[in-house]
Amino acid sequence: MDAFTILEQCRGGHTPSVKETETLLSCKDPGFEEELFSAASKAREDRFGNRLFIYGFVYFSTFCRNECSFCYYHRTNNIPRYRKSREEVVDLSCRLRDSGVNMVDLTMGEDPQLYSDGCKELIETVRSVRDSIDIGIMVSPGAVPRPVMKELRSAGADWFACYQETYSRDLFGKLRVGQDYQNRIDQRIWAKEAGMLTEDGMLVGAGETVADRAEQIHLMGGSGCQQIRAMTFVPQCGTPMQAVVPHGPEDELRAIAVMRLSYPDLLIPASLDVEGVSGLRARIAAGANVITSIVPPNEELAGVAQPDLDIDDGHRSVDYVRRMISDMGMAAASNNEFREFMEHHRPEASE
Repeated sequence: MDAFTILEQCRGGHTPSVKETETLLSCKDPGFEEELFSAASKAREDRFGNRLFIYGFVYFSTFCRNECSFCYYHRTNNIPRYRKSREEVVDLSCRLRDSGVNMVDLTMGEDPQLYSDGCKELIETVRSVRDSIDIGIMVSPGAVPRPVMKELRSAGADWFACYQETYSRDLFGKLRVGQDYQNRIDQRIWAKEAGMLTEDGMLVGAGETVADRAEQIHLMGGSGCQQIRAMTFVPQCGTPMQAVVPHGPEDELRAIAVMRLSYPDLLIPASLDVEGVSGLRARIAAGANVITSIVPPNEELAGVAQPDLDIDDGHRSVDYVRRMISDMGMAAASNNEFREFMEHHRPEASE
């Protein structure tokens, strides 16, 4: 079946198979991409209207024990690092709340200091943030021990994010050097058991095939995660993959569109961490309904894929993004709308 026929079926509510997804991702026929993005935008509009959710980002520790070959912050990279105090994290979270974000994403590397004593400092940081803000809280701490999940939920975490990056075991071993493939999958399973919503993500342009991408979209969407994402790999200085020729955003945009058509009810981010605000319009046009990685300027905070991009000039602020999406006929969702989504989709904690 050709891509145009599959796309027409998707417009009618058909969920494409893995093979059909591969066809959608790989079609280069004239006019197809425009049709794909139009269909994905319509699917988002049918479910979410013109509303976009906005997330703040607090990368509060850039220390990490891992040696991921794609990551700027891998253990052996000789770069400046920081670790924010609990009080600083609370203050930054409050400022993001006041700026109008729907959720704060508390992100860290697998910092040995924060992992010590059963991740006590991480858990207490989440608790302190929850005591200070009444909006959504996501934690993105890497792979934590199973008992920590219930403590994070009890401390006030609504979401747990842990990206697999790839479901190719061979490629996973090359990207996440020395890490356990199944343990990373288990992170999202354990988080759901604790009553947290979960996010998975794929890295695009890091050595995977189109068939790999198609399979990952189905595995992520069918896993019970409430949020799934695709992000283009950006080569980082000082890493084993620094010489990899970077891809453009096209494959990521197609992945976003196909994810939207396949799973219209899920949250799909447009990250400011890859191309900054210059890439925001294209990702929204492809069907994304979340803007992630809002970072307050002048606070010595870093991004992940692009540590400095658009931060200190204020282009990753809520005000700037609100003006930009308003020009597109879109609007920021209210905290009540986001809270309703969370409560409707939150998994029931197991005993």
